[in-house]
Amino acid sequence: MKKTIGILGGMGALATVDLFQKIVTMTDAHSDNDHIRIYIDNNTWIPDRTTAILYGGESPVPQMLDALRHLEACGADCIAMPCNSGHYFLAELEKETKIPFISILEVTAKACLERFPGGTAGILGSTGTLKTDLYSGILAQRGMNSLMPTDEEQKVMMEHIGAVKANRLLTDPRPVQKVLDAMKARGATFFIWGCTELPIVAQQLNLKENYIDPTTELARAAIEFCGYPLREI
Repeated sequence: MKKTIGILGGMGALATVDLFQKIVTMTDAHSDNDHIRIYIDNNTWIPDRTTAILYGGESPVPQMLDALRHLEACGADCIAMPCNSGHYFLAELEKETKIPFISILEVTAKACLERFPGGTAGILGSTGTLKTDLYSGILAQRGMNSLMPTDEEQKVMMEHIGAVKANRLLTDPRPVQKVLDAMKARGATFFIWGCTELPIVAQQLNLKENYIDPTTELARAAIEFCGYPLREI
């Protein structure tokens, strides 16, 4: 029996589109009927995760659960959530459903071990993701080293994340490249685009680095969960 994917999206909208597009393009399909059935709740009413995690803002969990209930009603067999900081709340969501979540953190850590064994990850992401050690923690459990941006470097990255969320086209790669070069000088051998806006930043700016794209890893894992053949992009 064919399995289906539920995308718990809206964090943000373009990141949701990016996951959907990657699932479609990475499925080795030869006709419409060879693709996976996908349900998407692009719930843009979900409150900001970093604000909730660090500054006592409104919890995103109620709206996440609302989206989850819609995906359950559709009949999704697994849930993919294209938001790294959203995984801070994953345990709360998993308690409320029998549908398995595919963890973007787990599949990314697995890819890091496979592709860059012995490397040092330069972790980039929202401030909420970095401050809660979502990636540094899971990598340390697997014996991998990592480092993060300085406060000034993080300000640059958050400005670019915000630009994607505001649907502004990025054209100048120099500020981000300066951050990447500084992190390489401190020992980073590859990067994790640990915010689902960052693969879009990297694409728009045509950044050429060794990296892991968590959205791609999430798409790959979802396709494999559903039992469909992969086409690498």
